[in-house]
Amino acid sequence: MGERITLTAEDGFTLNAYRARPEGQPKGGVVVIQEVWGLNNWIRSVVDRWARHGYLAVAPAMFDRVEFGYESEDYGPEQFKVIGEMLKRFSHDTALLDVKAAVAAAAEGGKVGITGYCFGGAVSWRAAHHGLGLSAASGYYGGGVPNYMELEPSIPLEMHFGGQDTGIPLEQIEALKARHPDVPIHVYPAGHGFCNSDRSDKFDEAACTKASARTLEFFRKHLA
Repeated sequence: MGERITLTAEDGFTLNAYRARPEGQPKGGVVVIQEVWGLNNWIRSVVDRWARHGYLAVAPAMFDRVEFGYESEDYGPEQFKVIGEMLKRFSHDTALLDVKAAVAAAAEGGKVGITGYCFGGAVSWRAAHHGLGLSAASGYYGGGVPNYMELEPSIPLEMHFGGQDTGIPLEQIEALKARHPDVPIHVYPAGHGFCNSDRSDKFDEAACTKASARTLEFFRKHLA
């Protein structure tokens, strides 16, 4: 349904991306931020799903500055070690330039929302703080909560977490709720990665269906 494209950030860097267009006039734009596994099959399927909902959707390849063209269908521990080394060279500052380039591309569809998973959930919160031309954000199980807890959102934001996520302790989620009482933070009886349907060990259909419906309604409200 979608297509591979390239984006050019403000500093001149060219990165890969995946874009899907809806049939007819878009209801708005959606930027989808990947998990740590790159612009892989599942993230592309999420972009396609947003297009079926009527949105012009774009997913930037967020690791292109450290490993150009990186994406993996291998969710195993050895590949995670490779990712760990890449993350040592990752910069949130330049990452926001790449997000901004994706927002500009998605803005062809109208007002733009951002959503992301795992790594992308944390990026979504950072993007909500900086604005970047966005109108709403809905992040999923963003790790490293203490690293973004003090950032104040500048746009409407909601978050989704798994109550059984061993990588994001419930006390961190509760601390985030206490720090940001005006941000809807939803917790589901599921573990980390509960929306990744390519991972039978992680996917929780009931939790993902409920969370995805909330994001869709959130964007319908704020991107209209």
